[in-house]
This record gives sequence, structure tokens and C-alpha cells, in this order.
Amino acid sequence: VQLQASGGGLVQAGGSLRLSCAASGRTFSRYAMGWFRQAPGKEREFVAHISGNDGSKFYADSVKGRFTISRDNAKNTVYLQMNSLKPEDTAVYYCAADLSGSSSYKGMISTYDYWGQGTQVTVSS
Repeated sequence: VQLQASGGGLVQAGGSLRLSCAASGRTFSRYAMGWFRQAPGKEREFVAHISGNDGSKFYADSVKGRFTISRDNAKNTVYLQMNSLKPEDTAVYYCAADLSGSSSYKGMISTYDYWGQGTQVTVSS
């Protein structure tokens, strides 16, 4: 499975960005997908998850109500719509695939089997 993240950029606080993650593989619809981020000098942290079986969604408290994860199985793509961006959202954003489809450990890095290369998001104040 190969993952290609895109859509990052520079935006002012309060603005919006939409990240995309294109995946290879004919069974994409079965994968659970996640977004993580890593700011300079910090550990990688969970952002959002969407399951592969029922499309249920799960968010980190820090982005709940501002970010929305979605998927288009026909395009093998998962999205992260980010609204009301804050300077503390600045990070490299990574998408990841969990081939099990759903896990009780959605926020754990070790849950995910494949990772994309990351896309930089910078929010200026």
C-alpha cells in the first residue's frame, strides 16, 4: 500500500485547508485511515480516524469541531478538512492506513501499517 499526502501550505490563522491522501490498493474501502501530525521538537500525535467498515469517525480533542475526516472509496482517497486553523496546528501532517479496518486503538501509531510521506501545514498568526 502506498500513500501520497498533499494539500498542505501556508495559511493565516482562522483559515482553512483540505488535505488529501491518495492510496493504492484495490481494497482501500476496507482500510481504516488516520491522520497524524508532528510539530518541530514534538512527538507525532493523533488527529483523526475513519474506519473502513462503517465509516465511523474519531477525533483528537484538540481538533474536534474544527477538522473533518472523510473518504471517497471510488477515488481511493481520504481527506482532512481543516477549518478555523490556529498557529498550534502547524505541523507536518501524515496519513496512515490500518489494514484491519477498525481498531480499539485508533490513536496509537502502532495501529497503522502504512504511512504517507507527510505534507507541511503552516498557520501564521
